[in-house]
Order: sequence, then C-alpha cells, then structure tokens
Amino acid sequence: MKQVVDLFTPEPLRWGLRGDPWVWQAMRDHLTGISLPPSLAEMEKILYAAFNRLVGVDLATALEPSVWRERFAHGDGPSQGSVHLDTWRAELIPLLMDRARAKL
Repeated sequence: MKQVVDLFTPEPLRWGLRGDPWVWQAMRDHLTGISLPPSLAEMEKILYAAFNRLVGVDLATALEPSVWRERFAHGDGPSQGSVHLDTWRAELIPLLMDRARAKL
C-alpha cells in the first residue's frame, strides 16, 4: 500500500527559509504510517492539518509570509527557525500534491 511518507522523498532542491527543511522532516515523521487517501482533496486536508499542527499556523488563512518557531531553530543565522509560509503555499505543498497525484 502506498504511504504518505513516500511523497517526502526526494527533498526539494530549494527552500524558502532555514526552518523549512526541519518542517519537512517533522511532517514526514508525523505522517509516517499513514496510507495515501483515495482522493486528492483528502490528501490536501492531511497535509494542511499536519502543517497546522506542527507549525501552529493555518496556511489557508494566515496572512503573514513567514513565522518563527523555536522548534525549527537549528544552527546559526538570522533566519534559523523561520518558516516561509509563502514557499509552503506556492511550492512545497503543491510539490507534495503533484507527487500524490502521480501515485493515485
């Protein structure tokens, strides 16, 4: 059976901010063991719910382009822990959805 976690490999070639790879990893870990749902609408709900739970932001309604979360602050630099919501909306969630579309 196809798993949601399979959508997370390979990682994207580029990120928005330094916290984004850590969110990607957290989402992958959080969704391990979950089978792909039968529809893309359900897949989108799963991804948004996981992001909202882990980052504490509703991507569908948040207006800010980025947020800072201590949980995702690893390493040095001014943007450590910063999660770029615009990149998640415009690139990373659509990438995961494209991969789901190819598997369904």
